[in-house]
Amino acid sequence: MIHAYSLIHDDLPAMDNDDYRRGKLTSHRVFGEAIAVLAGDALLTLAFQLLTENKAGRPGDILRVLHEVAQGAGTGGLIGGQVVDTLSAGGEVDEATLEYIHRNKTGALYRIAIRTGAILAGAREEELEALSRYAEHLGLAFQIKDDILDLEGEEKKIGKPVGSDLKNKKATYPALFGLEKSWKKARLECAGALSALEDFGGQADFLRLLVQFVINRDY
Repeated sequence: MIHAYSLIHDDLPAMDNDDYRRGKLTSHRVFGEAIAVLAGDALLTLAFQLLTENKAGRPGDILRVLHEVAQGAGTGGLIGGQVVDTLSAGGEVDEATLEYIHRNKTGALYRIAIRTGAILAGAREEELEALSRYAEHLGLAFQIKDDILDLEGEEKKIGKPVGSDLKNKKATYPALFGLEKSWKKARLECAGALSALEDFGGQADFLRLLVQFVINRDY
C-alpha cells in the first residue's frame, strides 16, 4: 500500500507528470489529480490502520514496526529522498546526492519490508543489522537497474515511455556515470546484498533469488 501510494503521487503533474504506469494510464489521468492525491493519502493511512489491527505480533513488536514504517516512509526515508529528487531535477547532482536520493526514495521501502518482517519473526539484533545491509544494497541495485531500463528497456515491458527520466531531467546513474559504469555499480550492489546474507544459510535462499531478479529483470 505504501509503495502504491508513492507511485500514485510520483506520477502526479507536480512530480514526474507521467501518463502511464505498468502499461496503463496513471491514476490522475483516469480519475483526476484531486482524487489521485486523496487515493495516495488513503493508501498510506490505511497501511498504518492495518498495522495497528495486527493480532499476530507482540504489542512491543507492533509498536516498533509502526516506528520503522513511519521513519522509513517519512522525512527520514521515502519523503526525504523524494524532496531532494524533486529539488535536484534539471540541476547538477553529484554522486553523494544521487545515492542519498536512491537510498531513501527507493531503498527505504526495501528496509521497511525486510526489517518489519524480521522484527515480527523475532530476529536478533545482529540479524536485523545484516538484513538492513541486504536491503540497502538491494534497494540501490533496484533503482540503478530502473535507471538503466529507462534507457535500454522496452516500453511494452516497463509499462511507460522509454526515456521519461531523461525527459523530466531526473537525476539518474546513467546520466551521471554512463551505462557501463551504471551496470558495474548495480552488480557491485547485488554482490553486497548477497554478502550480507552469508550467515543465514539456506533460510535466505528466497532473498538471494530476489537479488538475481533485480539484476536480470527487463521490466
